Amino acid sequence: MTRSIPDIDIPALTGRRAVVTGGSDGIGLRIATRLAQAGAEVILPVRNAQKGEAAAAGIRDAAPHAQVHTTPLDLSSLESVAAFGAAMNADAQPVHLLINNAGVMTPPTRQTTADGFELQFGTNHLGHFALVAHLLPVLRAGHARVTSQVSVAASRGRIHWSDLQGERSYDGMRAYRQSKIAFGLFGLELDRQSEEHGWGITSNLSHPGVAPTSLLSARPELGRTDDTLGVRMIRWASARGLIVGTPESAALPALAGATLRTSGARKLYSPNGPGRVGGMPTEQPLYAPLKSAEDASRIWRISEQLVGVTFPR
Repeated sequence: MTRSIPDIDIPALTGRRAVVTGGSDGIGLRIATRLAQAGAEVILPVRNAQKGEAAAAGIRDAAPHAQVHTTPLDLSSLESVAAFGAAMNADAQPVHLLINNAGVMTPPTRQTTADGFELQFGTNHLGHFALVAHLLPVLRAGHARVTSQVSVAASRGRIHWSDLQGERSYDGMRAYRQSKIAFGLFGLELDRQSEEHGWGITSNLSHPGVAPTSLLSARPELGRTDDTLGVRMIRWASARGLIVGTPESAALPALAGATLRTSGARKLYSPNGPGRVGGMPTEQPLYAPLKSAEDASRIWRISEQLVGVTFPR
């Protein structure tokens, strides 16, 4: 049986500048490639320069006339995030699309960022929070659309307000869920704050579904020496066209949220198949943990205090 491959038509993006975090492999690389093929200038902020240049070369092969640039960024270091933001602001070119896609998942033991935050909360949420704060001038100049990649993990769980850093009790999946809930709440609050303060930015969320990527693969730097059983099962199912998606289809919800003229602010875009793990990207109801505007405002205030960066009022 021939597998039906989901796809969407991306509008022409000539003259638009896009920043994609986590764009050097997996879903992020597919997102960046499609944006470049549509004519966007693509900025790839990367932690590994060699890997980033290989990704940029691959994008140029797929889109020979693409403008794609790599630049240093480590979301687990607030100093690195600030340096990237300063460089982008010094360049003074408007950013029209920001896709917050990078992330880490379930290190088996508690690890911390350069600034002492629990690694998943610090990278997935706080790093992107600080990134948007530092990029705000160029995002405002571009009347940007910001699309933040959450996860099906954000459909359950909660924020552990008294133990945000997992210092009292650490569980990798619980910490991952919390990081994605916090990140999703931030993405929704960003749009509310923009509307209230006239920043001219729109913000929404995407969820890629489930696909075989490096997120659950062997990652020695995270203390994971072998591929997880989960990623082996996902690869098996994906290769046979069973329920889950591919890296190409998993890129589509973020692309839909970021580029389609019909996509709205404060919406969630995810696959429409069973369990929302594969299929065509469509607007979906917000997960229950993301619905509280009070929680969103609270995580915003706490995040400003933790990263030492405030948004203008």
